[in-house]
Amino acid sequence: MTVMAVKSSISITPNWRFSDNPFHAQYSLAPLPRHREPLPLLLMNYQEAVAYLDQFQFFKIKLGLETTESLLAELGNPQNQFKIIHVAGTNGKGSVGATLLAILSAAGYRTGFYSSPHLSSVRERFRIGADFITEADFTQLVARLQTFLAGRAAPTYFECTTILALLWFKEQGADTVILETGMGGRLDATNVVTPLLSIITDISRDHEQYLGTTLAAIAGEKAGIVKPGIPVVFSGRAPEAVPVIRQRCHEQKSPLSMYGRHFYGHRNRHGGFDYFPIKGPPRTNLPLVLAGAHQAINTSLALAALELLASHFSISTDALVDGLQQVRWPGRMEMFSLAAQGQQLRFLLDGAHNLAGVEALYHSLRQEYPRRRLLLVWGNMRDKLLQPALLELMKLTTEVIFTQAESVRSASPDALYTQLPPSQRRTTRCADTVEQALAMAMATAGAEDLICVAGSLYLVGRVRQLLLGELAS
Repeated sequence: MTVMAVKSSISITPNWRFSDNPFHAQYSLAPLPRHREPLPLLLMNYQEAVAYLDQFQFFKIKLGLETTESLLAELGNPQNQFKIIHVAGTNGKGSVGATLLAILSAAGYRTGFYSSPHLSSVRERFRIGADFITEADFTQLVARLQTFLAGRAAPTYFECTTILALLWFKEQGADTVILETGMGGRLDATNVVTPLLSIITDISRDHEQYLGTTLAAIAGEKAGIVKPGIPVVFSGRAPEAVPVIRQRCHEQKSPLSMYGRHFYGHRNRHGGFDYFPIKGPPRTNLPLVLAGAHQAINTSLALAALELLASHFSISTDALVDGLQQVRWPGRMEMFSLAAQGQQLRFLLDGAHNLAGVEALYHSLRQEYPRRRLLLVWGNMRDKLLQPALLELMKLTTEVIFTQAESVRSASPDALYTQLPPSQRRTTRCADTVEQALAMAMATAGAEDLICVAGSLYLVGRVRQLLLGELAS
């Protein structure tokens, strides 16, 4: 890391083009900006970089494009340097993005993937192929961002990570970037791009205080990513959302392809995946490694997108199969076994954190693990109204342990417990920490049982970190 040398009204800025913008990688001599005092580029380690970025968590959620657009313009609009696939929706964004990433990477394209939230490390948000951003690259980018933002209005955490991602993808020479929205679409920080194609996954109720209280209103926010003339792939499974997306596509003259009408896919009786494309013959018995019935839909959305982008990406059958075999999306219906207490214990981690996600988990557990004794470790955020779906899920369980991943935004275990009907309390316990909850579940689980962790991605991330270590290691 280089420290800025300051002398009189001239700054010598090694490695960057001018002192007002440390993201231009050349040497030069530049006059200092008159509107603020020169600031040194701080020496920073990785932990300090994370801490600096974390301070932006304290800003309230602020939807809007103005800050991101203006900052990116000052930085040279790095988002214009690569092809982009933009993904919005309530559930399934990450699975679709991970599938696209795996296939495009297998086909030889240097593909970036920006996703959120992360499970345990912010570095998980930034990937090229199978590789997460390194601690060194992350630290350098954050240090430069800190210098750049001095004297400017503070962006939100998500605006910061979006800018960092686009800068990193540019500097790493990405061919293509899969960009996942954080919340909604219309006013999401990622909506400053003009993509090759937009994908809208399943739409359901979530973040209603920001996006609206009806599916039609929420769909209107998701539809905001539709750009003039840019093709759209849509799951189309929520009847209230369909006319909203159709109307937006009609207004923007954007070709719309919908699951179930123009293409579809399903698991076959042999466990493979059959895809029926927009045009051409079916692709049968493809790999589908992600668990859950809903993943057939997510995989179909990814394949339909690549079909529409065939003029941009050449993907052989071998690359398609290889990519589908390599798809991984940790913390979402993720099953594994670990040796503990002299036996193999089975775990299922699922980041289900809204009604549709919990319902999908319920159906998957009922269909795929009907005979296992089920122990549920559960914690959700205070603003999530999940009790109806949770009560249904509890019907499948032998025991439930409530806990919380962190104290600021998570519902307390006692609060969750008191909301239960008396009949459900007999098989429910509370644990103050995730470590205690995990120890309690493992102490009572047998080799044939299943420990399921769900309710919050923060909880799933902490449990995964404790059991398997950091994902971005």
